Amino acid sequence: MYDPECKGIFQLTRPLILASASPRRRDLLALLGLSFEIKPSSDKEPAWRPGLEPVKFALDLARIKGQKAAHEHKEAVVLSADTIVVSGKEVLGKPADRQEGLQMLMTLRGRPHQVITGFCIRCAELGLCCLGAVSTTVYIGDFPEEVLRSYAETGEGLDKAGSYAVQGVGSFLVERIEGSYTNVVGLPVTEIIKILLETGMIKVCIM
Repeated sequence: MYDPECKGIFQLTRPLILASASPRRRDLLALLGLSFEIKPSSDKEPAWRPGLEPVKFALDLARIKGQKAAHEHKEAVVLSADTIVVSGKEVLGKPADRQEGLQMLMTLRGRPHQVITGFCIRCAELGLCCLGAVSTTVYIGDFPEEVLRSYAETGEGLDKAGSYAVQGVGSFLVERIEGSYTNVVGLPVTEIIKILLETGMIKVCIM
């Protein structure tokens, strides 16, 4: 629901739609005091294939996720995003089950990997379409297999790329982060707010 009133640091200048079902992205956006509607995409997402450049893949996913909402709500600002985990030359998606989750964690432990979030901000009425991607380097501690197995059995990582949640129980796994923390959670808030301000989609709320 569009609410132009000041409820935080920023104020909307037009309706905002989050084209994602991710509770992490919802929570990050809500912290800013912005009102928004959630309209996740139902379109089938393409699968990654070897040789496909990871940043381009993340950008393509983000663009596809917001297409339908932008077409149906031309007056609104539509924000869509997708986060992938890259280990070496391989893109890790969401694990199919706990065993695959454990395998992912075994792959990631003791070595750095990249978390890339592609995002798309668009408004059909204004002909606006801004694409961007942010990459963060994450180091998972070199834990014994039984520790990783115990975490995988919690099921927390089943709906997350790379099979761990930096903002949840899985926070103990993360030795250090180089770059944006919110990007690892699922939404590079700093970069998105800068674009929304620069394009006039939001303005500073003067109390």
